[in-house]
Amino acid sequence: MEAGSGTALYPAHRCKTIYLVRHAQGVHNVEGEKDFAAYKSHALLDAQLTPLGWSQVDTLREHVTKSGLAKKIELVIVSPLLRTMQTAVGVFGGGNYTDGASASPLMVEGAGNSGRQPISSLNCPPFLAVEACREHLGVHPCDKRSSVTKYRTLFPAIDFSLIENDEDVLWEPDVRETNESVALRGMKFFDWLWTREEKEIAIVSHSGFLYHTLNMYGKECHPTIAEELGKHFANCELRSMVLVDRSNLGSDTSKYNFAGKVPTGLDMPSDVADEKQAEEASKN
Repeated sequence: MEAGSGTALYPAHRCKTIYLVRHAQGVHNVEGEKDFAAYKSHALLDAQLTPLGWSQVDTLREHVTKSGLAKKIELVIVSPLLRTMQTAVGVFGGGNYTDGASASPLMVEGAGNSGRQPISSLNCPPFLAVEACREHLGVHPCDKRSSVTKYRTLFPAIDFSLIENDEDVLWEPDVRETNESVALRGMKFFDWLWTREEKEIAIVSHSGFLYHTLNMYGKECHPTIAEELGKHFANCELRSMVLVDRSNLGSDTSKYNFAGKVPTGLDMPSDVADEKQAEEASKN
């Protein structure tokens, strides 16, 4: 058997499994398909999901439940825009919320003109809103978020504590963020994930953010892998990836590793013996 150079080994405690999800169909997707200029319409400010988008959410929810993925995810990170939060809570939330429940709902009834029943925060992972995984910033009103104050009334159980400003100070009406800037922001976001202790994380984000970030990572891969990474996400598509800590960003250790030598005893390895014999032979 010849040694292969196409594989790599990494310690398991320096890897995380992330599940990347693009939001379901939003009203801006429909209008933009008809006329791209519609993306500049203020009528699409912080665009919500369409009825078809909610159907896509239901389909993905069924998949993550049947596949067992729903039980593995320890944290859901979501871009703080209406369409991504609707997608996230619909896919990974705790199901229908009932009055008198002991926990706040993830989403209140009808949030964002959804016409949907409230969604529970019970029996599901925590949800954390993070601005670093937003779509391209600027120019397109659909990519401008509403205030955190408003969001907290619609999504009471989502954690917005990492968002510094109530209003959206990142979005500018006349300056569109470059593709390169989005990709670098995305790579910094993935580096930041190493500050989290969770190992299985779902991230609900946007087409441009995912596309440009993954293409940056693809530059170091075999062309076939780069092509796989670089494909645009469909609405409500989920892809699982392994995030590897190659630069010692994380500081944790594996809870499964075992140091050996318990009890202690003589353990001269055969390969070390070979080296010792070669050293002795070289001296003679």
